[in-house]
Amino acid sequence: MGLLENKTILVTGVLMDSSIAFHVARLAQEEGATVVLTSFGRTMKITSTIAKRLPTTPEVLELDVTEQEHLDSLADRVREISPQLDGVLHSIGFAPPGAFNFLEADWDDVATAMQASAYSLKALATAALPLMTDRSSLVGLTFDAKFAWPLYDWMGVAKAAFESTNRYLARDLGPQGVRCNLVSAGPIRTTAAKSIPGFEEFERVWDNRAPLGWDVKDPEPAAKACVALLSDWFPATTGEIVHVDGGVHAMGQ
Repeated sequence: MGLLENKTILVTGVLMDSSIAFHVARLAQEEGATVVLTSFGRTMKITSTIAKRLPTTPEVLELDVTEQEHLDSLADRVREISPQLDGVLHSIGFAPPGAFNFLEADWDDVATAMQASAYSLKALATAALPLMTDRSSLVGLTFDAKFAWPLYDWMGVAKAAFESTNRYLARDLGPQGVRCNLVSAGPIRTTAAKSIPGFEEFERVWDNRAPLGWDVKDPEPAAKACVALLSDWFPATTGEIVHVDGGVHAMGQ
């Protein structure tokens, strides 16, 4: 019996088969789950194509987390596939190019980054909540926000807000039995990463700093952590950030 047998898992953020979200969806299916994907706009076609590379081709629902209408109808649309949601993966992040210049970024760019990359965790959680049970799990992906990373700028600030949002969700959803945790992954060569100016700098230094080593082309370690948190194997863990970064977070400069 798999870790996610008889569970339904909603997975956002599948754009390419190199993404952590894709491997979460794959592993979830291999562990017995029914997986539902989300996408929106022009990327719907891409996600639907990539979905065919999974062991079982899942349904793909349209969901733009910045559109209230999409959020309001999410539960009803998922209910057509499954009566409940046992887990939700938040793998969403976006910032306009201007947000990657800390001192010169304007509020419009910062606001977009904050809504898409931080507030969206709360928005997705409350949209899914009508279908969640007292054993459901919300898992999000972050990039360690304790530090001011080179070039990350307002996306780093958004990730700090994202991590704080997770703690408040853990507080407010805990009484309903819903667990809220994050996986802080090391740099992975994904579509989102390629949109960050100078991301190659992370790639060059991470493997040297990681005591376990680090492969920027391997999203599976982070995906396995997400699947474990989506399962029943962490029944008393919430508000946590699990680092899957080869150990870099624990090392000095």
